[in-house]
Amino acid sequence: MPRVLLLPGDGVGPEVTDAARGVLEAVVRRFGVDLDFDEGLIGGASIDACGSPLADDVLERARACRAVLLGAVGGPRWDPLPVDARPEKGLLRIRKELGLFANLRPARVFPALVGASTLRPEVVEGIDLLVVRELTGGIYFGEPRGIALVDGRREARNTMVYDEVEIARIARVAFEAAGRRRRELCHVHKANVLEVSQLWVMVVEEVAKDYPEVRLSHQLVDSMAMLLLRSPRDYDVIVTANLFGDILSDEAAMITGSLGMLPSASLGEGGIGLYEPVHGSAPDIAGRDAANPLAAILSAAMLLEHSLDAPEAARAVREAVAGVLSDGHRTADLVPAGDATPISGCRAMGDHVVAKLEAA
Repeated sequence: MPRVLLLPGDGVGPEVTDAARGVLEAVVRRFGVDLDFDEGLIGGASIDACGSPLADDVLERARACRAVLLGAVGGPRWDPLPVDARPEKGLLRIRKELGLFANLRPARVFPALVGASTLRPEVVEGIDLLVVRELTGGIYFGEPRGIALVDGRREARNTMVYDEVEIARIARVAFEAAGRRRRELCHVHKANVLEVSQLWVMVVEEVAKDYPEVRLSHQLVDSMAMLLLRSPRDYDVIVTANLFGDILSDEAAMITGSLGMLPSASLGEGGIGLYEPVHGSAPDIAGRDAANPLAAILSAAMLLEHSLDAPEAARAVREAVAGVLSDGHRTADLVPAGDATPISGCRAMGDHVVAKLEAA
């Protein structure tokens, strides 16, 4: 029986993961999907329990599972720790050790939430794009790196490194995704300045020859940051390096109205997928039943689609989320200041999705 490892993590992570688990359990009941659960620690919770942001035994349990559903890691209580010992290192390690090189972040505007974006409705209505971010290379992992005293002055350096194999494999993921959507792929780079980006352009163009049905374009990252705000509906799939993808995917998320609505999937060649909301641990609202669980629930839908080969169940979860929003249910992050719309807590919103799923 396929097993999913739950890693609730820190802050609001346990709350949103619990809601997502409830939805997956409803899927098991409705669709007969075979599924079993395991649970472990990551991030600050793991530091508190065993002194490490990711214990070796939890990593081995992840390797033995079909998929990992993660809540969030980090929080100010662990900020005094050395950088290499902080909660975020657990997340970086599990991605690296499981070979999860491709991060997929869909940004879709649900019709009921068009008014929640800070952009005009005519700009955001109908947005449905996918950011494919390279996840295990680039400046976050390159060597040499560090801070040193050089000629009496503190100096810091990070190194952006990619080879053609790393670029080609993420490009293929993006072309494959584009082929299943509108067949449009935009590669985002900084080739006017960076040699690394120049190699990206060359390799992406080479891979494109295997996908003649997909229309490829290239865009500088600085202008892309502007175009995503001006005309986001023009884009279908975006592929880019780790650093650029980290920034642009958060920008795309906020265009849709709230980080609390955005799921993600991290995939690799080993068959294991890691799924997590993009909103972070939000320690300021942790334990208050105020978090939006929909990003975690939509991450569970991606898990059903990519790791369990259950597209019908995944579609049903997304339709349930859309139905709950159409019914007027909102968490606090989806309600403008001063608006009198009733607010649902994290547990209640998860219950609404389960009820909608079971009633369909």
